[in-house]
Amino acid sequence: MNVRSVQALGPDERAALFDRDAGVDAVRDDVSDIVAQVRQEGDVALRRFASEFDDVEVGNVDITDAAERAYEELDGDVRDAIEHAADNIRSFHERQVPEDWRETVDGRELGRRFRPLDSAGVYAPGGTAAYPSSALMGVIPAKVAGVDHVAVATPPAETINPVTLAAIHVAGADAVYQVGGAQAIAALAYGTETVSATDIVVGPGNRWVTAAKAEVRGDVAIDFLAGPSEILVVADETADPDLVAADLVAQAEHDENASVVAVTDDETLAEAVVEAVDEQAAGREREAVVRSALDNDASAVLHARSMSEAVLFAEEYAAEHLSIQADDDEELLERIPSAGSVFLGPDSPVAAGDYATGTNHVLPTGGGARVTGGLSVDTFVRSTTVQRLSHDALADLSETITTLAEAEGLEAHAESVRKRFED
Repeated sequence: MNVRSVQALGPDERAALFDRDAGVDAVRDDVSDIVAQVRQEGDVALRRFASEFDDVEVGNVDITDAAERAYEELDGDVRDAIEHAADNIRSFHERQVPEDWRETVDGRELGRRFRPLDSAGVYAPGGTAAYPSSALMGVIPAKVAGVDHVAVATPPAETINPVTLAAIHVAGADAVYQVGGAQAIAALAYGTETVSATDIVVGPGNRWVTAAKAEVRGDVAIDFLAGPSEILVVADETADPDLVAADLVAQAEHDENASVVAVTDDETLAEAVVEAVDEQAAGREREAVVRSALDNDASAVLHARSMSEAVLFAEEYAAEHLSIQADDDEELLERIPSAGSVFLGPDSPVAAGDYATGTNHVLPTGGGARVTGGLSVDTFVRSTTVQRLSHDALADLSETITTLAEAEGLEAHAESVRKRFED
C-alpha cells in the first residue's frame, strides 16, 4: 500500500474503490444449475455436491444432535465466551422488537401489528475460516423476533468446527444441516427430504452463496446480497496510526478480496498508517490472505485535502464497517448517514462488534448501506396495517373516496362506499 490523494484518483481507481460487487456474475450460470439440481433431486444432490465440492462423504444431512454434543464437550473458556457474546447479542436485539399500536382519529381506528415469520434459514460459513460468531448473529435475532423454526446450514467437513456447532446450539437453532455453498441456499429455500423449506434465507457467504441467494430471491425472502468484507477508517491528526493499521489488517484477514481503506486529512498520519500496516501484517498466520487484500485495487490509504473531503468520500463509499477515529467523531458521524455499522473512537475496534458488543455483524457491502441496514429483528418480522371506521368516519371520507375512485375509472370502488349509505 502507498498513500494516494483523494483528489487525484483516476476513473479506474475510483471504480475499484466504489464499484465493489459480490462477484456473482462469473458463477451465476453454474449456481443456477446447482439450485435446479437440488430442487429436482433433494438430498441426493446435496450428498453429491458435498463429495464434489467439499471432498466429504455425507451420511446424515441433519446434525442437530451433534451441535448439542459439541456444546457439552467444548472447553469451558470458549463456552463461556460464546455464552457471553450470545447474551449481549440477545440483549441488543430484544430492544428492537416492535410493538403493535392502535390510535383513533376522528372515528378512524388505525394501527399496525407485527408478527414473526414462521421459519428462517441461516447460513453459517465455513471454508478458509470457521465463523461461530455468524451463527450467533443469524439465529439470535430470528429467535428474538419469535420465529418458530430456525434452521442453520454449515458446510460439511470430516470434522465440523465444534465451536461453530456449539454456537449454533447456544443461539437456539431448531435444526442444523451439514450442507454448504449454493446447494445449502437452495435446500433452505425449497426444502429436501431432510431439510425443511424456510420463509427467508439469511447470512454471509462466498460468491456462490451470494449468487444462490440472488437465484432464489422472489421464491423466498433474503436479507441482502453481500460481497467481501470491507472497512473504511476516517481519521484525523489525533488518531493513533498503529490502531488504524490494526483495524485495517484485521479486516484484511477475512478474505483476499476484502476492501480496506483509510482516509485522513493528515498526510503524516497517512504515511505512518502505511508503515504500520506493513509491520503488523508480517508474521500473521493468514499473512498471505492479508497481503492479497492489502494489495488489491479496492484497498487504499488516502489523503484528503480536508475532513470535509474525507466525509464526502465516506458518504459515497457507504462502508460495511465505518471506523471514525477523530477528535470530533460525533460531529463527523452526523455528516455520514450511510454505513452498515459505526465504530466511534480509538477503543472501538471493529472486532468488538464482530463478536461481543451485541450489534449484528451481518451487514450490507458494496455501497448497500446507502439503502439498507444490517441483519436485525426487523428482518424476521412482517407488518400488517389495521383499520376500523365508524359510520360517521366513513361518511366524512366518502366524497374523497368516491371522487378519487371515479377519477381512476374504478366505479365499483366508489359504489362499495355508497352502498353503506343506502336507506
